Amino acid sequence: MDVSILILNYNTCQLTLDCIESVYQSRTQYAYEIIAVDNASSDGSATVIPSTYPDITFIANKDNVGFAKGNNQAIKIAQGRYILLLNSDTIVQSDTLETMVSFMDAHPQAGASGCKIVLPDGSLDKACKRGFPTPSASFYYAFGFSKWFPDNPRFNGYQLGYLNPDESYPIDSLVGAFMLVRREVIEQIGGLDEEFFMYGEDIDWCYRIKEAGWEIHYRGDTQIVHYKGASSRRKPFKIIYEFHRAMWLFHRKHYRQKYSFVTNSIVFTGIGVKLMLSLLKNKLLPAKSVTTAERRA
Repeated sequence: MDVSILILNYNTCQLTLDCIESVYQSRTQYAYEIIAVDNASSDGSATVIPSTYPDITFIANKDNVGFAKGNNQAIKIAQGRYILLLNSDTIVQSDTLETMVSFMDAHPQAGASGCKIVLPDGSLDKACKRGFPTPSASFYYAFGFSKWFPDNPRFNGYQLGYLNPDESYPIDSLVGAFMLVRREVIEQIGGLDEEFFMYGEDIDWCYRIKEAGWEIHYRGDTQIVHYKGASSRRKPFKIIYEFHRAMWLFHRKHYRQKYSFVTNSIVFTGIGVKLMLSLLKNKLLPAKSVTTAERRA
């Protein structure tokens, strides 16, 4: 088995069906398996998905265990040389698997890789290529410096906006919507950190991969489509809370020992203030239907 494709589902039944179908439409010489994990959906997913695609491996959880734990369940039974995290709200292009696995086979120093990710309107999902959220990179991003100086690497250390998304190069961090990881890497560093519920586990994994001496690569020569939910309407409290909690967890885990008490205090205070402002802003927005990101929670 070359690739184990892991798809986590939570009330995204039709999106997951479309995602699986796009995988089956791939043109590739590589053998793959699909492992779908359902986190106690209430939309009939646990019945519809395995009956529609009986050849996949299907895990039905009784509770919503989160993104990290759900994927770790699948990793434990995966047979592939590579593990692919694939969001349920994505559509794989016909050449994506072939391009990405061929690249990994040709570059044994690459521990993980990801491809270009576009939104339905054709714009770039900027999370697909990132630097690590150091205090300085996070500051420049949070306060808009990255937008004011888009071509300046100093102010774009997080989203790497100065790099051409159609080219390929090593980076720090990928996004869990599409993340191809070498099995040897997982055997060395372990799976996703289950302390993260639905945000931050991908950056944490990438940080640990690079700490272990592996490279992480972004490929701009193939892409997937990501049907992310709109952000212009009100979100559930848990979405906002988990997003900011992931920031706190990541800094506490990887940066707290590297920076002074003053810097750490500023960072943690900033996360708290940002959480309060986000909750206030969210309260002023109109209500909306649930988005795919929120279904993960």
